Amino acid sequence: MKAYLELDDMVAMEMAATNLRDRLLIRMLSRLGCRISEALGLTLQDVDFTRSTVTIKHLKARQKLSCPVCRQKLGMTHTFCPSCGSRIDNVQSEQQERRRQRVLPVDNDTLKLLNEYMRHRSPVIGNGKELIFEINRHRAWQIVRQCAEKAGLPKLNNPETGRVHNVSPHRLRDAFAVHAMKLDDSGDGLRLLQEHLGHQSFNTTAKYRKVAGEEHRKWYQKLWE
Repeated sequence: MKAYLELDDMVAMEMAATNLRDRLLIRMLSRLGCRISEALGLTLQDVDFTRSTVTIKHLKARQKLSCPVCRQKLGMTHTFCPSCGSRIDNVQSEQQERRRQRVLPVDNDTLKLLNEYMRHRSPVIGNGKELIFEINRHRAWQIVRQCAEKAGLPKLNNPETGRVHNVSPHRLRDAFAVHAMKLDDSGDGLRLLQEHLGHQSFNTTAKYRKVAGEEHRKWYQKLWE
C-alpha cells in the first residue's frame, strides 16, 4: 500500500473529473501544493496572468492563554503559573490572527485551464471579489475522494500513524512536495519548497526529503556494504 500519490496518480484524478470545475480544483491542489482552505479562498484578483503567479493569502487564528494575576504566558496543561505561582482556575484568553501571503509561480497549462473555466461560469462574488471556486470545504473533500475512486486509486497509508485513509486534498499537497524533492533534494531545493508550501518550520518540510530520498533505507544499506 502506498503512502503518497505519484505524478501519474494526480493526472489520473484530473482526467477522472466530470466537469471543468472539479478538474481545475484537482489541478490547482496538485500543481500549487496549496492547502484546501487556500485554494477555496482564491479570487480572480489573486491571479496575475501576465506574470503567471497566484497570490495565496493565509489567515491563521490561535488562542493565547495567560495568567490572570501576572499575565505570564501559559500552556494548555498549566495548573500553576510558572511565574507567580498562582493556581490557575480561570485563564485569560485572547485570539490572535496572523495574516500571511506568498506569491507562487503557475505553469501556463494551469493558467489556460483557469482562464477557460472563468469564461464558462457565472461570477460568484464574496467580500466584493470574484471567487474562483463556489464550493465549501466539505464539497471539495468529496470531489477529491470521488475523483480518486473513479481513477481507481487505492487508499493511502499514513506513514506517521499507520492508518489507512481515503485520498484527501492534503494528499495532493503531499504529492506535490514529494515530487519536488525527487527532482531536487539539495539544500536550495528544500529551502524553496519550504517557501512555496508556506511552512514555518524547516522540520515540516524536511520530512518530504526523507520520503523522496529514502534516506533511512540508504543509510541502513551502507552499514552492511
